[in-house]
Amino acid sequence: MNSPAQQNKFKVLLEVLLVSTRLGLTSFGGPIAHLGYFHEEYVRKRKWMDEKSYGDLVALCQFLPGPASSQVGIGIGLMRAGIFGGILAFIGFTLPSVIALIIFALVIQGSQMEAAGWIHGLKIVAVVVVAHAILGMAKNLTPDIQRKSIALAALVATLLWQGAFLQVGVIILAGLAGYVIYKNHADNKEIQLSFPLSRKLGITSLSLFFGLLIFLPVLREITSLQGVAMFDSFYRAGSLVFGGGHVVLPLLEREFVPAGWLDEASFLAGYGATQAVPGPLFTFAAYIGAVMGGWQGGLLATVAIFLPAFLLILGTLPFWNQLRQNHHMKGALMGVNAAVVGILISAFYHPIWTSAILQPADFAFAAILFSMLVYWKLPPWVIVVAGAVGGSLLTLL
Repeated sequence: MNSPAQQNKFKVLLEVLLVSTRLGLTSFGGPIAHLGYFHEEYVRKRKWMDEKSYGDLVALCQFLPGPASSQVGIGIGLMRAGIFGGILAFIGFTLPSVIALIIFALVIQGSQMEAAGWIHGLKIVAVVVVAHAILGMAKNLTPDIQRKSIALAALVATLLWQGAFLQVGVIILAGLAGYVIYKNHADNKEIQLSFPLSRKLGITSLSLFFGLLIFLPVLREITSLQGVAMFDSFYRAGSLVFGGGHVVLPLLEREFVPAGWLDEASFLAGYGATQAVPGPLFTFAAYIGAVMGGWQGGLLATVAIFLPAFLLILGTLPFWNQLRQNHHMKGALMGVNAAVVGILISAFYHPIWTSAILQPADFAFAAILFSMLVYWKLPPWVIVVAGAVGGSLLTLL
């Protein structure tokens, strides 16, 4: 018979799963909206944490690569019920959209969409949404001439030479440059967090994160297994993305469309569907994986793209207070952040821009959609619908 303590722990875990699942079914609008939903549910309504702790956790997750809203949800689950709480919070928030997108991928397989005007419209939507995300990242992550220069070097290198090893090499060199340039950088903002995680677990998680980032490309080269190649591509995308799910689009397109694993039309149809479902935008990987390898591929892709976020949360929380006070580490991370901006601009140009903006009318339509998103503050799903309709009309010109 279970003790009262065990029964209470099970009750708390079940509560975490149920609450996060409800959020996963109802949280539309992208990462910023998700943080608002989390604040309302976890802070104001349930009082699982106070305002300052929530703000500290959001700041940490914005600092790390990966899907910030998902990492915040994992962190709240960790605070509430330990490691299993973090896992259940992730499953609840992510699984509904994963299931929906896998089903969508299986339904549309075999359909002929390449010539559809609405697909061209979605390509232009992709230009608009990713450009907006990258502009915000560049403002925050490359505010001075040194970091702009690091981003420029990463942009040029990844435009002229492409490959998995090159991206990792650029990141390492940028970290070294940031270490040298910003080793004495001062930051007066101090964040204090406390989580029920051991330093041993943190070291293990960080070792696994960096180990996989380095050795998966090697394993991919010496094997011919599609599953390994898929896992490597999705894992690397999840490891290098700052700024939320919209920014992962160019990395995923560069990984999978030129290689012929799925066509441009299928890719962008899935991107439009991802905008229409609740939950994290990183679940777009589930759609791509399902197109490539059925429902098993969808689950593999989901695990691979979210695994870096999970490992980074588990790895950094036990050391966060010390890391923020270490000027050398902060300097290296500042360099890495700048390089990621350059890598994403490179991927944004090719293939996102080059496959979508083919004539003056395309650019004019992109300017209209950009204004709708940025200046008129319309939600992303409205931009997607307008893009699909406008793309169909463009074919009549």
